[in-house]
Amino acid sequence: MSLIKKIFPDPLIFYLILALIFAFVFPELSYINVYTITISKIINIGVICVFFFYGLKLKWSEVFKDLLNWKLHLRIQLITFLLFPLLGLLFYPLTKVDSSYQMMFLAVFYLCCLPSTVSSSVVMVSIAKGNMISAIFNASLSGLIGIILTPLWMSLFIHQDGEVDSFSIVTDLVLKVVLPVVVGAFLQPYLGKYYDKYKQSLSNVDKFTIVLIVYESFSHTFSEGLLHVFGFKKILVMTIVVILLFFIVFYLIQLLNDKFWKFKREDFIVLQFCGTKKSLVHGSVIGSILFGSEIGFILLPIMIYHTFQLLFISYKASQYAKQVV
Repeated sequence: MSLIKKIFPDPLIFYLILALIFAFVFPELSYINVYTITISKIINIGVICVFFFYGLKLKWSEVFKDLLNWKLHLRIQLITFLLFPLLGLLFYPLTKVDSSYQMMFLAVFYLCCLPSTVSSSVVMVSIAKGNMISAIFNASLSGLIGIILTPLWMSLFIHQDGEVDSFSIVTDLVLKVVLPVVVGAFLQPYLGKYYDKYKQSLSNVDKFTIVLIVYESFSHTFSEGLLHVFGFKKILVMTIVVILLFFIVFYLIQLLNDKFWKFKREDFIVLQFCGTKKSLVHGSVIGSILFGSEIGFILLPIMIYHTFQLLFISYKASQYAKQVV
């Protein structure tokens, strides 16, 4: 297990790779129905639990306390939900040149519309000796905003194709995402202490749900031969585009801060780390609602981006930490 931790900065990546392998070798298991219990139903329960726990862990006192740092928060959310999607839209003309790039564009654009990740953002900011409270605030705020803005951005494209029942999507989002968060936030004063006590164990629900989503989605992808349809070339192009997007935003933030914003070191770290992070958790659970079993290829950019951002930002966090010593 220690070897796995050395190779994979986030153990979740290891389990996702296992899920991919399992989906490739045993895709038929995703269709199993035991006493009306299916993997899809387990995933639905897991998604509800993920967002219910998300509401439970919101610390409202910390949220209100950090509101004074609004300039930092505003810039981070604009980068996450405006700059990223606008950069993603630059690739839309490719779909006019070659229709086979439509799915690839949709997958990359979905990545661009996702909120920031919570846990790894906070951990990396902590390692870099940045502003922890602002990191927690922004990561939490980003997740809440993403529940609304991510589907809203995606509706520009998935609705126009006529392939998605928008009323069904909204209903699913309300019942599986919004309502659990609201209930969790309402119960936080009463159950929050129990969540804090058992959060290590409860976090496994997040991981288990994501692994199941990845397995189910890619089992359909493999069984339908979608990866062969797209081919190695398009997947390589997607990988290059995803990494390029990361570096554009990462160093653009640094340039803007040096020239105009002038945030102090601790806040700049939050700006750069939270502004460039994208959540695999939200990508998986919201995507499972928006795209259903067709999410397989849609998840590829998120998985590539998530892995790369962890590796690179881990390196930058250690560099920033040395500047303080």
